[in-house]
Amino acid sequence: MSLNNLVKRLQDIMRNDAGINGDAQRIEQMVWILFLKVYDAKEETWEIYDDRYRSIIPEHLRWRHWAVDRKDGKALTGDALLNFVNGQLFPTLKSIEIDESTPMSQRIVRTAFEDNNNYMKDGILLRQVINVIDEIDFNTYDDRHALGEIYETILKSLQSAGNAGEFYTPRAVTDFMVEMIEPKLGETIADFACGTGGFLTSALKVLDEQAQESVEKRALYSSSVYGIEKKALPFLLCATNMLLHDIDNPRIIHGNSLEKNVRDYKDSDRFDVILMNPPYGGNEKDGVKQNFPCELRSSETADLFMSVIMYRLKKRGRCAIILPDGFLFGTDNAKVAIKEKLTAEFNLHTIIRLPHSVFAPYTSITTNILFFDHTQPTSETWFYRLDMPQGYKNFSKTKPMKLEHFATAIQWWHNRRELVEDGFDKAKKYTIDELKARNYNIDLCGYPHEEEVILPPRDLIAQYKEKRASIDADIERILEKIENILDSDDDKE
Repeated sequence: MSLNNLVKRLQDIMRNDAGINGDAQRIEQMVWILFLKVYDAKEETWEIYDDRYRSIIPEHLRWRHWAVDRKDGKALTGDALLNFVNGQLFPTLKSIEIDESTPMSQRIVRTAFEDNNNYMKDGILLRQVINVIDEIDFNTYDDRHALGEIYETILKSLQSAGNAGEFYTPRAVTDFMVEMIEPKLGETIADFACGTGGFLTSALKVLDEQAQESVEKRALYSSSVYGIEKKALPFLLCATNMLLHDIDNPRIIHGNSLEKNVRDYKDSDRFDVILMNPPYGGNEKDGVKQNFPCELRSSETADLFMSVIMYRLKKRGRCAIILPDGFLFGTDNAKVAIKEKLTAEFNLHTIIRLPHSVFAPYTSITTNILFFDHTQPTSETWFYRLDMPQGYKNFSKTKPMKLEHFATAIQWWHNRRELVEDGFDKAKKYTIDELKARNYNIDLCGYPHEEEVILPPRDLIAQYKEKRASIDADIERILEKIENILDSDDDKE
């Protein structure tokens, strides 16, 4: 089955339904139906291996009993289907009784439906949507394997994804970061703003190769990843994605990673590997900022996630995180404090400067990948500029970034040396003293000949605000030095 074609078929059907307004609602509609189909397929497997298995979903609400059209004229459709979905299915699944002993494989059903809705008003069209999704056969490897890619198709069609600072991370980027981090079976891997689970699935792909033909290794595999996602739709996508990757009890939490006081984290809350592309540009409530030490209370959401990482990375753990340029050049008090803590307690060994438009069409903000580990304080940091591949002016939906575009960076990673191109640094090593002397403005090895990019208004405003804050901080720092010199001269007199 062509999954691209499947998504298009579903969208074409739903466009005729008066209850659905725009792509966001179409996608939400698709996703809850997909989840129930996937969950039913998983339950079939669980029932085979465990005679005592009992579904948390009431029998008459299980996919196999109401959704499957056996072409005998008895399948629910029209108003009868709508009344069933709105009056029985959703109210029951939203209120399933769970407690601390309920396994995550069952708890996830209620969580998945708590913040979701059925938008369709035409029961005949809803029946058509259900029938299309029911065509997917999870007993065949091709359909099962390929469905992981449906999420990329879904997200790419949601053009508004970047409006809140959240956007799809290209698979090439997640795969590159995982390849450099080299996760090992037995390690725990986390993403505290996991979205649809792109980083987690990239990591699972590597771990799956290490876990073949061993029950013990499969057990390690199934407990290896952890994610938190604030928004209902990507959470549901991620949970479904985990089930498809044979994570039967997915540790995927529907919540906000920033709402816990970072001082309260214990050793059991820490992870061996953290992979993230946190939301940018968001603003959290004052109550959330109180969860951080005073000096780390930034108004930038990505900065707060950076602090969470530092509190939740195990000793000897490794991290790769995508951050905007504003983090590198920012010299406001909070950013400096974060970078001071990062370099004093962690080894910030590598920063990869990414070319513009990597995240097109969701955002034009330029970004960087920071690699660090919890082994020792930073003594030196390598910077490497990844240039736009030959023949590309911009990345786009039709010409996205590919893993092969990282080939030069991968080669350099394993054989590091300083590089100069056209009189500008492409790769260079800086000591911690050099970074401190710049007041942690680490905007280094950047792009000397940047293409003019017309940013969306919100991105442009965010960029100017970042630069203004940085300039203001530099001015304050210089004025303070001048005043100290003048005070010293006055004392001498």
